Amino acid sequence: MKPPARSHWPEGKRMAFVVTVDFFDTAGILAQEPRMTGREKSLSVWQYGARRGVDRLLGVLEEFKLGASWFVPGSVALEHRATVRRIHEAGHEIGNASFGCENFDALSLAQQRDSLLSAQAVLAEVIGEAPVGFRSPFGNWAPGFTQQLRAAGIRWSSSWRGDDLPYLHPPSGDAAQALVEIPLHYELEDEPYFAFNLYPPVPVGQPRIASYREVLGNWQQDFAGFRRFGLCLPLRLHPEIIGTAGRIDLLREFLAGVLAHDDVWVATGRDVAAWWSSRHTGNEAGHPVDVFSPLHEASVAP
Repeated sequence: MKPPARSHWPEGKRMAFVVTVDFFDTAGILAQEPRMTGREKSLSVWQYGARRGVDRLLGVLEEFKLGASWFVPGSVALEHRATVRRIHEAGHEIGNASFGCENFDALSLAQQRDSLLSAQAVLAEVIGEAPVGFRSPFGNWAPGFTQQLRAAGIRWSSSWRGDDLPYLHPPSGDAAQALVEIPLHYELEDEPYFAFNLYPPVPVGQPRIASYREVLGNWQQDFAGFRRFGLCLPLRLHPEIIGTAGRIDLLREFLAGVLAHDDVWVATGRDVAAWWSSRHTGNEAGHPVDVFSPLHEASVAP
């Protein structure tokens, strides 16, 4: 890919930058590692987000006047109503992350739909409006789930990978009804570098915690590349990970570098999705999602 001949973004901005946050609390780790059940010492690692990390992260976002897209499971919104409302009232977008942070690989289409709708109802009650963004916490969604997302009022997702510009999930002929994907990258997350628990082991191979300085260097290098090519960089954070007393300054330093450039469009996922869908009715010819999705649908057809 060559550097862009023209900008994809508003006001001629060179690239888009989106901060996303997964506020999963213990629901996320229990979905990944059921052996955590009842192990309060281990679970306290993930409870740290609600206890300390959310406030530190909100403080940094306020310091830089940044709006972020926070993904919250319905069960977490029920347990932490006041915190989720506070995040929303600070001007941040709240997205749907299923009801119980389930692994979608283990759910049928009907179960995935029920989880989506249950979370949608809870979040609408807690914050006073239904989310328009969605993130699948773990696993792949079933064929037909894209239509369920649209029917539930979801207009954008940040669950898949496979690109560094937004794309549309097929069928995408009606721009007003298109589901926009803002694809993720593992190297632009905090969890692969820093998630750690001794027993049960997280990660299984126990290869980290990484050097803070090296992680900052990775993020800065990726930012430079995304800016050079005019792309969309979604940073994926977790309050229990990035919100520690030391790592929060890693984030602060990275954001300061991003915002030193006046050609970066800093936006929420909702803003990026609305902009993209207003200007695209389809993907570039031969885009993998347009090739793969029909084959996936056909492979499971009765």
